[in-house]
Amino acid sequence: MEIHDLEARQERQRALEDALSTRILLLDGAMGTMLQDRNLTAADFGGPALEGCNENLVLTRPDVIRDVHRAYFEAGSDIVETNSFGGTEVVLAEYNLQAQTDELNHAAARLAREVADEFTTRTGRPRFVAGSMGPTTKALSVSSGGFTFPDLVANYYRQAKGLLAGGADILLLETCNDTRNVKAGLLAIDRLGRELRYPIPTMVSGTVEPTGTMLAGQTADALYTSVSHAKLLSIGLNCATGPEFMTDHLRTLNELATTRLSCYPNAGLPDSDTGQYHETPESLASQMERFVAQGWLNIVGGCCGTRPDHIRALAQMVDGKPPRPAKVNSHRTYFSGIETVEAELSNRPLIVGERTNVIGSRLFKNLVGEEKWEEATEIARRQVRNGAQVIDVCLQTSDRDEAADIPPFYEKLIRKIKAPIMIDTTDPKSVELSLTYCQGKSIINSVNLEDGEEKFE
Repeated sequence: MEIHDLEARQERQRALEDALSTRILLLDGAMGTMLQDRNLTAADFGGPALEGCNENLVLTRPDVIRDVHRAYFEAGSDIVETNSFGGTEVVLAEYNLQAQTDELNHAAARLAREVADEFTTRTGRPRFVAGSMGPTTKALSVSSGGFTFPDLVANYYRQAKGLLAGGADILLLETCNDTRNVKAGLLAIDRLGRELRYPIPTMVSGTVEPTGTMLAGQTADALYTSVSHAKLLSIGLNCATGPEFMTDHLRTLNELATTRLSCYPNAGLPDSDTGQYHETPESLASQMERFVAQGWLNIVGGCCGTRPDHIRALAQMVDGKPPRPAKVNSHRTYFSGIETVEAELSNRPLIVGERTNVIGSRLFKNLVGEEKWEEATEIARRQVRNGAQVIDVCLQTSDRDEAADIPPFYEKLIRKIKAPIMIDTTDPKSVELSLTYCQGKSIINSVNLEDGEEKFE
């Protein structure tokens, strides 16, 4: 793939950065809600077998998708999302459309690009396209069904490539419920950016349930800690709840994040009987105004249940209000598993449990040798119960194949402890493999440079 419109893209990227520096930008509202309002038939989707596959509408009813984009731009959106939330190969395969993954994502981005350019020309105000990349139907840390981290990277890479080729300015990993999935998406986008020699603006938006955590268990601070290495355009929250349940999580992100913050909640919680959302445009804007007044946000919008009227009310609310200012890196040191640990003076020393180490524990070594993964991972759980804040894991031994032991051990370990993991191996490939099982920001125990840096790189 080559970028044929690189100069135009770079110009739009500069315009995006300029806009973000001076005002709060508006995302669009829900695509699905707008499509439901159209009362589409099976024929609109391409037949009974494809009914409900919104992504296929970019081919069968592009006029409908254009109408939705236009409605949001007319309401005041600066950025619209492509109709590609379920555009990964693994999701499209549920409708037997996996062979059309490239075509569907390209078309989704192209339609949004056409309408964005139309409004840019008409109004003189730059409008942008965010390529929507949903969480897929596979949460790796919860139930992957045999789907692997490399599988997910490949899925996200293919989707990202199609969206970028179609004209997306931004790639948006949204409604994220498992940070392992997020990391797969970020790796895919980074790979594509390196190939194109073009830094792809990337947004990450997590979904925190009413329970206070993401589906795979992480809190808002753990999510940010886990992806803080990435050069993101923004990080934020969307879906799951209305704004009233997002206050504490946004406050946490505001305290930690050095990048911009976004928030696009549902129109409240859905009614348990009807599934309807009850936040009016005025009530949603009023609640979001609290976050804006605190100086927490750079990008606002709506998710499930929101329509152009909600976006219009948000546009009026943020008009003239300053965006969240850039934050200087505090150089505080955080690690995360499912929960976050800060390394600072008040909690020194950090206690590292080292019993899950084939070199330091005969019991652990024997359990690994017998492939008793349940019992071996219980040692880690006991260490956390006894006060360990970080768990060191060493599976490297001349007696066994470390790469073969990592998957069965880590698959059980990540479901038993919330503490950050210290990966203790001198083999670079084993370090990389271990990291694919960790939601959080792990610690690498040591790096062996006896043979020079080339081997490690």
